[in-house]
Amino acid sequence: MLHVDRVTDDAAQDTTRGRADDAALDLVPARRGADDGTRRLRIGYVSPNFSRHSVGYFIEPVIRCHDRARFEVIGVSFGPDDLSDMRKRIMAAFDRCHDVRARSDGDAARLLADLRVDIAVDLCGYTTHSRPAIFAHRPAPVQASYFGYSGTTGSDFIDYIIGDNTVLPFESQIHYSEKIVHLPDCFMPQDSRRAVAACRQTRAEIGLPERGFVYCCFNANWKFTPLIFDIWMQILKETDNSVLWLLDTNGAAVRNLRHEARARGVDPDRLIFAPRTRVEDHLARQHFADLFLDTLPYNAHTTTAEALWVGLPVLTCKGGAFAGRVAASLLNAVGLNELITSSLEEYKTLALKLARDPAMLADIKSRLERHRDTFPLFDSARLARHIESAYATMWEIWQRGEAPRSFGVSPL
Repeated sequence: MLHVDRVTDDAAQDTTRGRADDAALDLVPARRGADDGTRRLRIGYVSPNFSRHSVGYFIEPVIRCHDRARFEVIGVSFGPDDLSDMRKRIMAAFDRCHDVRARSDGDAARLLADLRVDIAVDLCGYTTHSRPAIFAHRPAPVQASYFGYSGTTGSDFIDYIIGDNTVLPFESQIHYSEKIVHLPDCFMPQDSRRAVAACRQTRAEIGLPERGFVYCCFNANWKFTPLIFDIWMQILKETDNSVLWLLDTNGAAVRNLRHEARARGVDPDRLIFAPRTRVEDHLARQHFADLFLDTLPYNAHTTTAEALWVGLPVLTCKGGAFAGRVAASLLNAVGLNELITSSLEEYKTLALKLARDPAMLADIKSRLERHRDTFPLFDSARLARHIESAYATMWEIWQRGEAPRSFGVSPL
């Protein structure tokens, strides 16, 4: 697994060189010196996804819960305005928000510098619509990567990456250009006010058999590797009256997956494909599933969080890199670490055991329902306090003229 991380780091550095080499304005002003601790720290969140997007859904509670007595929170948006209610919620959560879609990278960076942002937070990394050159201009004294990208940028202009001990153990530091910051629970924000529609359909009406065990995975199908698909087909063959419920992303994927199921000795009709629908309706229909099967080496991230929110247990296998450890982090933070396996053989064995032991699965579902309101995972205010502690430490380090360093945040 170390080799995989090393390749990821090298690829990130190549991407940085290709997209940010010409950015060298170094706009950051000299702001070190005495600070009486009464000035509000100015945090700038930078993203193309302040909209009906998973990043938007999950970051909005953090923005909303920030302590305005200690922090001023500014948004810098360079993504499309989808005119959604979600975008309106996010815009309203900021103290102020600036749309820089029409500005160059240099002009967007100058705006951050002119706003005297203390800590600029990249919520995008190298995902769709990314603009790393904004950060390469060094518009803020401290710059951090958080949530939107589960890997290193390989750059010298992002000082910190915010994670937790599960996704980013300190021994991973050799593979990261950024210094690692640990939040004490789970790094990933959640929306504890997320709406779930009332589900008025039956299993038959959504294409599921009336009886039998329903395994599911609502990940994007590019996460389905031949190895994980092999395991899934073995699980189906060894679980009587079971089906695997997946998302219908496109016709070619449906045909290919059914072909691969047949090639592995599984009736292709045991793969059921759910059509795309509104997020609220998709969350509601998940109560028809019995167990979510995670993917590896790239875990379910948003889809794990959604499943846990609606009371659906998620079975995962912890990988060797950030992207393969997110589900484990989420499960730890909701008190269900028995659903974290360390090998695909253990993963398969537990999947079969849960299908064959209804009492065991019912106990897990009952505890998930209780833990949702009492464990840290869905406590947005607690997460905001921990992130604020991280920002305060980053700022103190910079104020003292010290180089960025890895550190952990103490729990509340």
